[in-house]
Amino acid sequence: MAQHLHAHPLFHPHSELLSPDERIALSYKRARLLFKSYGLTLRDIQYCSPRFWEMFRDPLFAADISMFTVVVVHVNLVLGTLSRHLKHRPDLRPLVDSLMRFETIGIYLLSERGHGLDAFNIETTATKTPNGFLLHTPREEGAKFMPGTSPLYGFPKVALTMARLIVDGEDRGTRFFVVPLCNTREMYQGVESITLPRRSGTHPFDWSITRFNNVRLPPTALISSDPNDLSRPSDPSFAWWNEIWRIPFGTLGIASPWIPALKATAYTGGRYSMVRCILGKGDKPYPIFSFRTQQLPVLRATATAIVMDNWYSSLIDAVMDNTLDPNVRHAYAVIGKTTVIRHFQRCVSEVSERLGAQGTFEHNHLAKLENDAKGAIIAEGDVLTLCIRLFSELLLGRYQIPLPPSSESLLASHASSIFQENLLLFETLKCDHRSPTFNSLLLPQAELVIESMGHALAYSSALKSDIPKYVLDMYECAVISRDSAWYTEQAGLGRMEQRKREDKAVEGMLPHFSELVTSLDVGETLRAPIVEDGLWKRYLERLTVHSGNAVSPLVPEQFHAML
Repeated sequence: MAQHLHAHPLFHPHSELLSPDERIALSYKRARLLFKSYGLTLRDIQYCSPRFWEMFRDPLFAADISMFTVVVVHVNLVLGTLSRHLKHRPDLRPLVDSLMRFETIGIYLLSERGHGLDAFNIETTATKTPNGFLLHTPREEGAKFMPGTSPLYGFPKVALTMARLIVDGEDRGTRFFVVPLCNTREMYQGVESITLPRRSGTHPFDWSITRFNNVRLPPTALISSDPNDLSRPSDPSFAWWNEIWRIPFGTLGIASPWIPALKATAYTGGRYSMVRCILGKGDKPYPIFSFRTQQLPVLRATATAIVMDNWYSSLIDAVMDNTLDPNVRHAYAVIGKTTVIRHFQRCVSEVSERLGAQGTFEHNHLAKLENDAKGAIIAEGDVLTLCIRLFSELLLGRYQIPLPPSSESLLASHASSIFQENLLLFETLKCDHRSPTFNSLLLPQAELVIESMGHALAYSSALKSDIPKYVLDMYECAVISRDSAWYTEQAGLGRMEQRKREDKAVEGMLPHFSELVTSLDVGETLRAPIVEDGLWKRYLERLTVHSGNAVSPLVPEQFHAML
């Protein structure tokens, strides 16, 4: 059934024509339908099976990012976290069964208003009492931010809430607790959900601030294989990372919708450019795709979408490879998220501008997706912060990321060179990685270096696949433009040579473009009315028409009578 979900009535409405509340309710219903359609078992979720990753690669997620938010939290974070405790905690089975049936929505409350990236230092407390725990938000900065916890959309919700375990006045470290939030009508006693204003230009969702006022929890609320073990961990940092063990999978998973979003960008931009015509000499219409300024961003997006889609499978294999150091597995997730989403942001910005005024409207997807991606940059770890941490650890030599040999491609040479350049600088400066010098000279290079590794790895993966050379050439040129100076200085490609190289790549890809854009296979799931005149005319019929019988004061007879 999952293959035909796009034909289901829940995915037919043009949601931009609904009210915000109707759209949010629709996203929750879509999330339940999509999850049930894939028929995942708890084992699929716990061990991130191929079926698990297949679901997260469904292109429908790009059509409704709010639906994706519900599913990724409910499945990966909540069910994933609970899954490994069931063997020793059969009392959790009724909750897990309800979550698996999607009768209850799972929420993950980790970050706080005053502790986003600094989530290790959260302030919410769970104080041990003779009968269980008291969950409390001590001050405004300790309120949970920003998962949707409101009771307005037809589902009871339960949260895995991270709090500081307090026993006999002693802080025993952070733990997760099961906290019922609301039924289908109202919040439970002591729990408050404050609805945040809508994020500008994005798909609406019930983003919330959640706070607790001495909420009573039973002893079984503590998420642990042994809920009687309340001892302070010997290594609090390790224990914290062990609690949030699903985050690395989420880091890679959060990138998945942006690959079909890239495809939609290329498809919408390409199809529109081929049907939108202007009049030339002799009043003969010709498509705007005839202009190189139109071809370049569309071809870049197309090539990038194809290369990223191919690479994502390799990323999944690396992140799921139990023979690798866990740090390396997480590093691949960070490189993947950074590369995919940054590619999307650049491509969608270029292409949407080439759609003129039509590109700014929500029904054509791109403007909304561009804004939604700003949230993805932050979710499951802010991209820049993730890159800073990974970059620093690589410079310190704590582990290594195997890169393709420099001889394989220009992109591999670039990645190796700029990393070595920064490593040499670090060794020359003889500074600590927390020093002002490191902060000033090295940290600003972090994201560029990590993304360059992604470019090299993605290109290498494409070389080993059956992706045509003209696609690879176009992708290579798109990446070269990110650091044109290095390719001039180190690879001997002057600015004019780079322009000629790109022109040759365009000429090589253009004859195949129609076939390539069709192969992106997003026309059914991401319907943009502007890609066909017939679609646009049918969409126009759905819009509100204002008419009337008022007489204009500028009608001549009326005008003279008034004088």
